[in-house]
Amino acid sequence: MFTGIVEGMATIISTRHMTGKTYSLEVDLGKSLRNIRIGDSIAVNGVCLTVVERKGTAISFQVIRETLNRTNLGTLKRGSRINVERSMTLNQKISGHIVTGHVDGVGRVNSIKTQSDDSTNMVISTTKKLTSLMVEKGAVALDGVSLTLVDVSKSQFSVCLIPHTLRATILGIKKKSDLVNIETDYIGKYVLKLASHYLPWRA
Repeated sequence: MFTGIVEGMATIISTRHMTGKTYSLEVDLGKSLRNIRIGDSIAVNGVCLTVVERKGTAISFQVIRETLNRTNLGTLKRGSRINVERSMTLNQKISGHIVTGHVDGVGRVNSIKTQSDDSTNMVISTTKKLTSLMVEKGAVALDGVSLTLVDVSKSQFSVCLIPHTLRATILGIKKKSDLVNIETDYIGKYVLKLASHYLPWRA
């Protein structure tokens, strides 16, 4: 479990395919995270991954095909910047919302517009399957960043980013047409699953 409050940004050192169709990511944490051990869970762009190797500030993850199919991790390359967050502890303050690290799918940046109050409105296009799990003023995680939904339609949604979020996360370097990982609020998934038993159109 994570909070969606990104602890820092890190840099991809290398990406490579391994035997058994497993993908390897090597990441330079720099000063982003400290005291990382093998076996720890780290959210990489909102994807929960397990540390399998560590050498100084460099750590490695193994990524399976299912994860590559559902997320933007397969588009990363040497030099790519990523959001990182350690898993939460039971005595930790939750400043964002509960994020599982199990990404539902990806969206594509449709527009980025700076507002008069210096905030930035970002519109993301995605599938109806994901937007059906969103509500205005509800929570969503984009590349692991906990955000509040502004508007939601069948094919897209928008979020409002404050200047701090743009500086502290990779959302500040996103461009139009870039992919973002999306994790919807898990409570909505359970509600929809339970309601589907009573809604004929969901059968």
